[in-house]
Amino acid sequence: MIRVVLSEPAEIESDAILRSVSSDLEADTPFSRELELRAGAGVSERLQAMGEFPVGAAVITPGGDLSVAFMIHVVLQSVEERVTPEGLRSALQNGLRRAEEWGLETLALPPLGTGAGKLDAGEAAAVMVPLILEHLQSSENPREVIIVVGTGYERDVFAQVVESRRGQGSDRLLVD
Repeated sequence: MIRVVLSEPAEIESDAILRSVSSDLEADTPFSRELELRAGAGVSERLQAMGEFPVGAAVITPGGDLSVAFMIHVVLQSVEERVTPEGLRSALQNGLRRAEEWGLETLALPPLGTGAGKLDAGEAAAVMVPLILEHLQSSENPREVIIVVGTGYERDVFAQVVESRRGQGSDRLLVD
């Protein structure tokens, strides 16, 4: 099931939360930075010790002081490579694979790759929603993906893409 929810990410109950990072595993958005700070120094230190990863990579860590058990960090950009739909697709696909490998039943994530100088919400939704739906239909876990949006505009954009997929025979899409 895919749910689109307008909420604060830290208030969502799930097994894990997925966030975007740059190739050095540093936060690349204010949302990502907020999650890192709330998770605590232990998570930050673990990420710093890992080094660099290519765009499209996904790594999992404990959730630290967050209410989730795990955080999945997906690499969307590097110094040489800006955010692209292809990089987003690869990173999200690998993030979903990590959730599947760890048997996580619920996964929360924000609109990925958006912000100043990056993709707009429509581009992100056009990549994310079909990919998540495809993963849900072909894999056992996660069973539920919660797209946590921060604005009414993002909610409307993601809801529109979700609704367009509903016509393709899926009953696993909800907008809260």
